[in-house]
Amino acid sequence: MEENNYFILIAGMVFVTYLPRFLPLILLSRRDLSSGIVRWLSYIPVAVLSALLAPGILLKDGELFLSVKNISLLAFFPTIFIAVKTKNIFLTVIGGFFSYLFFQSLI
Repeated sequence: MEENNYFILIAGMVFVTYLPRFLPLILLSRRDLSSGIVRWLSYIPVAVLSALLAPGILLKDGELFLSVKNISLLAFFPTIFIAVKTKNIFLTVIGGFFSYLFFQSLI
């Protein structure tokens, strides 16, 4: 592939990646969104984080792994408890790390 083709390929990838991000920003920047839409949008970070974490916690080799030998699942519960009680991301991460180590040492 020639050097010029690489440039066109990279420029196309940049366009395809950033167009969906900038289009709503440009179209909605001068509008007031209704409270219902703002409330709906507030759930997106939680939904995305759940979608990222759930497979790592619940799956092993592409199969559902609900067992007492699932260290990630066992460590999930004290981690969520710490997150709800403290509302502190640092303590939650540290608590999750040590919960995982604790359950790993038991199994």
